[in-house]
Amino acid sequence: MTVAVIAEKPSVARTIADVMGATQKGPGLRRGNGYVVTWAIGHLVGLAEPHELDPAWKPWRFGQLPMLPREWRLRVHQQTADHFALVAAVLNAPEVTRVVCATDAGREGELIFRYIYRQAGCSKPVDRLWVSSLTPDAIKAGFRELRPGAAFDRLAAAAEARSRADWLVGMNFSRGYTLKFGPDLMSVGRVQTPTLAMLVTREQAIRDFRAVPYREVEATFGAAPAAYAGTWFDPARVKAEGEDQAARLPADGALAEEIRARCTGQRGVVVSCAGTEKSAAPPPLYDLTELQRHANRLFGLTAQATLTAAQALYEKHQLLSYPRTDSRHLSASVAATLGPIVAAVAPAYRDAVAPGTGTAPLSRRFVDDAKVSDHHAIIPTVTPRAGKPLNPDEARVYDLVCRRLLMAWHADHRTRVTKVVTAVPAEAAAGAPRDHFRSS
Repeated sequence: MTVAVIAEKPSVARTIADVMGATQKGPGLRRGNGYVVTWAIGHLVGLAEPHELDPAWKPWRFGQLPMLPREWRLRVHQQTADHFALVAAVLNAPEVTRVVCATDAGREGELIFRYIYRQAGCSKPVDRLWVSSLTPDAIKAGFRELRPGAAFDRLAAAAEARSRADWLVGMNFSRGYTLKFGPDLMSVGRVQTPTLAMLVTREQAIRDFRAVPYREVEATFGAAPAAYAGTWFDPARVKAEGEDQAARLPADGALAEEIRARCTGQRGVVVSCAGTEKSAAPPPLYDLTELQRHANRLFGLTAQATLTAAQALYEKHQLLSYPRTDSRHLSASVAATLGPIVAAVAPAYRDAVAPGTGTAPLSRRFVDDAKVSDHHAIIPTVTPRAGKPLNPDEARVYDLVCRRLLMAWHADHRTRVTKVVTAVPAEAAAGAPRDHFRSS
């Protein structure tokens, strides 16, 4: 009696095989301890092409659009057909009595497995391995808590709906636009085309931007160390134009020079001083989008570079939890395991660790079961970094995630913003101009 385990990538399959004792190597698989572990290499199976669903759809004609399949058949991708045959043979081997879906724990991973399982004609019972990290302890716990495959039928249905939507939009609109605007192929996609439209709109805005030169007048009041600077502004323009516009003067410099001349050497008087207390809570934990945005802002990493680094930290180094998450919260059960994780990462940040880190309970800003979908926020794992050869991108991304978790125990950052308005001259004769400078 053997259990077949289908992973999504070779590296993940090897990690699972090592943990579960399947150490005998074979072509495209590992065996041992009652398991045979193989992998998918991404999408081995996809939706059939139009002409494979209906021969009448092979010619590209407007009259055939829209193409709306009555039956959604699958096809094996030819470039990986040999590997699909191997995986199908594992699934249908007589000694295999159960199957474990160990593809990535998310919508796309579920789709990859379901398409392979269906195309292979397998009908054996399926369990689902659902883990958020690939540490040995997480994998062992996942196998102890395997869930019935049927528990993920709704996730699979959502994945298939997305796959069919991609087909309907891509196949129909690509043909329609190519027939209308050809002769070159025009590729239209459910995601790629709106994304391209945003890029084009932004690029057009950049090209259409016209810089408008202007002048500002700055003045320094007092003497060091109590000196402060202020920018001239017109109080009458603030309400209608805003503070920034009210400080801008014509680019020819005539008015700016006039203001400079009448203010130089004059005494100023503070006519108003208003302060605002501000409090900023520690930032929420990372989901993939926020991690990509922050890595781009700090290091110039592209979204793909950040994802590649995070995936390597998850799959290869087992240093991060599952990165393809849209949640910025932790479940209560995961929050209860943070002590050993903090113990593993905190020593590298000795001076920045707040009291109670890893021991004091976190607030609902970080822990909320209702806001955790398929996966919790990205956090480090209990695996020590020592001895892990990380490339520069991986080291930066790992550092960001560690710091973001440790920030969760910090107190709110409190600041006071004070706005000072200084009038020059201190005393003005009736009808004489009085200039105002803003400092903040």
